Amino acid sequence: MTMDSAPARHTGQGGTGPAGGSAGNTTAVRRSVTAIHPPRRPRADQARPALRPRRVRRREGVAPLLAADALAVGGTAAALPGLGPLPEAAAPIGALLAVSAAALHAQAGLYRPRLAPCALLELPALAGRAAVLWCGAAAVVAAVRPGQALGWNLLLTAVCLQVVLACAGRGLANGIRRRGAVRRPSSALVVGPGEGASAVAAALHGRREYGLRPVGIADTGSGADGGNGPTPVLATHEDIRRAVIQNTVRHAVFTRPPEADERTASLVRLFHDHGCRLWLADPAGTAKVTGMRVAQPADHLWGYAVQPLLPRPSRPVERWVKRVIDGMLAALALIAAAPVMALCALAVRLSDGPGVIFRQERVGLYGRPFTLLKFRTLRADEHESATRWTVAGDNRMSPIGSFLRKSSLDELPQLWNVVRGDMSLVGPRPERPFFVAKFSTVHPGYEARHRMPVGITGLAQINGLRGDTSIEDRARFDNHYIDTWSLWQDLWILARTAASFFRFRLGGS
Repeated sequence: MTMDSAPARHTGQGGTGPAGGSAGNTTAVRRSVTAIHPPRRPRADQARPALRPRRVRRREGVAPLLAADALAVGGTAAALPGLGPLPEAAAPIGALLAVSAAALHAQAGLYRPRLAPCALLELPALAGRAAVLWCGAAAVVAAVRPGQALGWNLLLTAVCLQVVLACAGRGLANGIRRRGAVRRPSSALVVGPGEGASAVAAALHGRREYGLRPVGIADTGSGADGGNGPTPVLATHEDIRRAVIQNTVRHAVFTRPPEADERTASLVRLFHDHGCRLWLADPAGTAKVTGMRVAQPADHLWGYAVQPLLPRPSRPVERWVKRVIDGMLAALALIAAAPVMALCALAVRLSDGPGVIFRQERVGLYGRPFTLLKFRTLRADEHESATRWTVAGDNRMSPIGSFLRKSSLDELPQLWNVVRGDMSLVGPRPERPFFVAKFSTVHPGYEARHRMPVGITGLAQINGLRGDTSIEDRARFDNHYIDTWSLWQDLWILARTAASFFRFRLGGS
């Protein structure tokens, strides 16, 4: 299992905690060193918690398109009274055709967001789906009522009529949307280095029909000098966050793939947490995205190839299954480990005196505080334990405490945290509010770890990132786990954790 805290070599911290950044992190530390002070008491509001992600309104403008498609199907069916059983059951069959058409169009990406939608460019996709729809309807009619099978002329007429009506309706919907976007543009940030980002921002300034008003350029290069255009350049993570909040930014336009570097990837998580819609405007037209889904067909922004970046689905059913599995396994583990826990409690009581269970405030999902339970392994007061790191050879640790810590037996009471729903079996390890606040200012991706329930073990821990290891590396592993999460990955991490535990027990190390 895990040790909770250890010095991060990459942050240049001393023996009692991370005091500042190394030369490689001077940009981030310059803004944050004077902002963190040890609290008198560990309070959750002193951490900077991750926001509960707002639901990105990816389906804005879909209702008019759905209405246009439904009217096209309905108009086609009404104009062709000879369509078999339609006169007898016009309403239910028309509704079924409309739903089928919507499903076919969704599969083709015809409801995905566009900056410059054009109904005529969608005509091939509309025609192909209309042909599939009416051929399917003809096959059903031929099977149910062979005597009323639809002829080829009637099928061709239905397909052509639906395509014409759909193009007309979608063109009208796009025109209304375009006029509304010109009158009420949405705030946007352009994300990228150098001249490419400035060129995209200039295009948005000059072409209001795209409906995006650039309020800043989030420079991800190495030498932002404030820029020489009308759009201010934001050089730090805090400036970008402040601009997103103050300007109610709803769109972020990237000029290179989000996985190009760690800082750009951390901005993806920031924008997602604030409910922004993400776009990739690639000046060269050669970008390849691997970390997110790229919607097709491609769009353009004044000649720049642009594509909506769609985050991976949240999979609420699988997350609910994860919670059920966590509760069941944790309850069974509590019952099975009861004798071992009783022996641990007795050993702590005899060795270190009263106070077998150690309670400490930690930061959980979306920055919510909770009380973490452990077997006591240290002799420390509440303030010290909230702001001081535990290191190897700590003189506050008794021999019994050292054994419990090395064997991870001190973590067993956290199974009750899992049963209560404070934690999961697998997830990022929870940290104290004081250090969450500090690490969030030094490492831009650290606070994004709180998008997922914290856990007893995790991907970072099975890769050896426990004890005296890098906080930056842990955050990177934790965010990778969240971005690629699956139930199978959880089972794999649990198996790896159990294997490492039994290796320790058998090896006696």
